[in-house]
Amino acid sequence: MNIVVRYFASVREKLGERELIDLSAISEPSLPRTVGELHTWLTQRSPEHAAALHEDKGLRTAFNQTLCAADQPLVEGAEVAFFPPVTGG
Repeated sequence: MNIVVRYFASVREKLGERELIDLSAISEPSLPRTVGELHTWLTQRSPEHAAALHEDKGLRTAFNQTLCAADQPLVEGAEVAFFPPVTGG
């Protein structure tokens, strides 16, 4: 299952615009099944991910361009976006 992870504002500056994640390549038990689990998994990828996505940043999350909660299930082809609470145009 493939998903696209997009980053905006200060997160984009640290991690780039997007990543394509192949969830089928992730082994159990670390396989993320929800947006919240994906966030946790991403913070463990690298020190840069950990710093950019740290919980104290108060990041918002969108699933297919709609704000979502951490328990939103991931599905094939989904787009998950992370962005600060206030972003510029």
